[in-house]
Amino acid sequence: MSVGLLAVVDDILSAALKASAKTAGVVIDDAAVTPQYVQGLQPARELPVVGRIALGSLFNKFVIIIPLALLLSAFAPWVLPWLLVIGGTYLCFEGAEKVTEWFGVHHEASSDTTVSEPKLVFGAIRTDLILSTEIMLIGLASLDPDLGFWPTLGALAVIGLGMTLIVYGAVALLVKVDDIGLQMMKNPSRGTRRTGARIVSAMPAVFRFISIVGTVAMLWVGGHLVIANMAETFWAGPYELLHHVEHAVEAAGPVVTWIVDTAISAVAGLVLGMVVVGIVLGIGRLRGAHALTGRLGPPVP
Repeated sequence: MSVGLLAVVDDILSAALKASAKTAGVVIDDAAVTPQYVQGLQPARELPVVGRIALGSLFNKFVIIIPLALLLSAFAPWVLPWLLVIGGTYLCFEGAEKVTEWFGVHHEASSDTTVSEPKLVFGAIRTDLILSTEIMLIGLASLDPDLGFWPTLGALAVIGLGMTLIVYGAVALLVKVDDIGLQMMKNPSRGTRRTGARIVSAMPAVFRFISIVGTVAMLWVGGHLVIANMAETFWAGPYELLHHVEHAVEAAGPVVTWIVDTAISAVAGLVLGMVVVGIVLGIGRLRGAHALTGRLGPPVP
């Protein structure tokens, strides 16, 4: 009995490991996006906020994504691509909104000087829901369909827990690097103090770089989600074009092919995101004009 149980556990772990390898790109994206949500917090609140986001990520995976993915894959697999198109579009919108902020366009949601911690955590968990959905669906698609229900569930649980620990462990380490540098600056060794000072002085540039990487990641992942899943729903044109471009450059090697795929997906995500941002801003202005008219009353004849 114990030998059989060990064999099942080994099968689950092996399947989870193989499937996890295909989610690496999205995991990197998730780790790049999340630190943006803890910038500006008091140092004492950074790790608690990361912990709350990690718990929200586990809730996303184990309470929402895994049960829903298993149910839909069994009874309505045609729904999954539509959900991913919607999720990808939202990521494109968030990424494009950040790009417009770089050029001085201030949005209503970001015009406040401070954002409450619950809102910050909610925003991070909301974005994590989309990224985690892709991680888990890629993992599910990578598993052997003959694995069986319980081994599949076990493998997805291992993927969900492992990816969450990796992402938020890396994020927790990253946001505390400056504190590590400050402690090093108190060391009696002159070389250690210099290293600590360099770490502290470098962190603003590091976080700016991470912010850019996180924005590009949202556009890349969102654009790729939309392109790939539109091909399974209503329009295969963009995916076929992407495939032709990849085929044209594949002789240059897998790295160049990946860069081209990423660049095209990011540009497509930016274009789609800008369209959605324009629609949202237009609706916001119409609502604002309507509210102003309501306050002023009807025009005098």
